[in-house]
Amino acid sequence: MGSGLAAELSLCFAKLATKITEDVTMSWNEPGGGNRGRDPWGGKDQGPPDLDEALKKLQEQLNGLFGGGKGGSGGGFSGAMLASALVVLTAIWGLYGFSQIDEQERAVVLRLGEFHDIAQPGLVWYPPLIDQLTKVNISRVRSESFRETMLTQDENIVDVSMSVQYVIDDPKSFVLEVRDPERSLQHAAQSALRHVVGEGTMDLVLTEGRAEIALNVRDRLQQYLLAYTTGISVQKVNIDDARPPSQVQEAFDDVIKAREDEERVKNEAESYANGIVPEARGRAQRIKEEAEAYRQQVIAKATGEAQRFDQLLTEYAKSPEVTRERLYIDALESVLANTNKVMVDVEGGNNVMYLPLDKLAPSGSVNNPGSAVMRGLSPQQLREVTDAVTEQLRRDLSTSSRRGGR
Repeated sequence: MGSGLAAELSLCFAKLATKITEDVTMSWNEPGGGNRGRDPWGGKDQGPPDLDEALKKLQEQLNGLFGGGKGGSGGGFSGAMLASALVVLTAIWGLYGFSQIDEQERAVVLRLGEFHDIAQPGLVWYPPLIDQLTKVNISRVRSESFRETMLTQDENIVDVSMSVQYVIDDPKSFVLEVRDPERSLQHAAQSALRHVVGEGTMDLVLTEGRAEIALNVRDRLQQYLLAYTTGISVQKVNIDDARPPSQVQEAFDDVIKAREDEERVKNEAESYANGIVPEARGRAQRIKEEAEAYRQQVIAKATGEAQRFDQLLTEYAKSPEVTRERLYIDALESVLANTNKVMVDVEGGNNVMYLPLDKLAPSGSVNNPGSAVMRGLSPQQLREVTDAVTEQLRRDLSTSSRRGGR
C-alpha cells in the first residue's frame, strides 16, 4: 500500500512540475513590450516578481491539480507546506528502500527489470520503484512427495510413493531461469522415477532394491535439474512405499507368504544339514578308525597264529605223541572252561555219567553257566576234581560189577 501511495504522489508531482514549466515558458514567450515578455508572472516593471503572486498562482495550480476550487481563501498550500510534503515523501521513499536479509537468505536484486546483484545477509538499501528484491532461503531443506503407478520391466504394475528433499543452491537460477522451478522439480522427479522403475523388475522394486532405486533416481533427477538450470540441489530421495495395485494385493500377499515359507524351509533344511552332516562325518571317521583297528588286530592275530603254528609244527616234529596229547588237553580245557556241564564216558561201562560242576562248586560261587570254573576253580583244580570224580565213578562201577558176579 505504501509503494502505491508513493507512486501516486510521484506521478502528481511530475504532473505539477510539467504544468509549471509550461506556464513559465508561455509567459516568457508572450508578445509585448518592455520587460513583460520576459516576466512569467505578468509583472509590469523590471523588478523581481511578486512572491505572493507567484505562490498564489502555484496554489491555484495545485488546487486545480488536486481538485480544489479556484479563488477559495484560507485553504491553500504555502511554500513551507510544499517543502515539508516533499521532505516527508522523500523520507518515506527512502525508508521503503531498507530491507533486512537473514543469515540463511539471499536476495536477487532486479534493477529496472534486469538482474543487478545478489544481496548478502544484513541490512541493505535499494531504491524503491527502481530495484526489486526477491528473498530466497538457501538453508531450509524442502520436501516434495509423489505417488505414481507405473509399469516395470517384467510388465507388472506397481504403486511407488517417493519423497524428495532439496535445497536452493543458486538463487539467481531459481528466481529468473525457470518460471515455476518447484513444478519443474515435480515433473523431473516423476520422469526419473518412471525411467528407473521401468528398468527394474517387480521383485526388485518391492523388496531389496529400494535403496538402489532411490540412489539412481537421485542421480538422474539431479541431471535433469542441472539441465533445466533450476538452481535446485537434491539432497536425498526416499522410496517410502512400494506395493502392487489394490486389485491384486491379496494374490501378492499369498506370493509373499509362499516366498517366506520357502525361505523358512530352506533355513530349517540348512540348519538340519549343519547338524547332521558333522555328526555323520564323525561316525564315518569313527567307523574308519574302528575298521582300521580291526584290520590291524586281525593281521596281528593272524600273524601270531601263524607264528604259533610254526612253533607247534617244530615241536610236533620232535615229539608227535606228546604234542598231540597236549593239543587235545588244551582243546578240552578251552571247551570245558566255558560250560558247567560235563559228560563222562567211563571205559568198560554202558552209561554216560553226567557231572554237574555247578553243584560241586562252593555254594553262591556260581551265578551263571561257566562262572564256577572261571571264578572259583583254576584249570589245575578243575582237572584234579575231574580226575577224582572219574576215579570215584570207576570204583563204584567196579564194586557194582563184583556184586553182580556173585
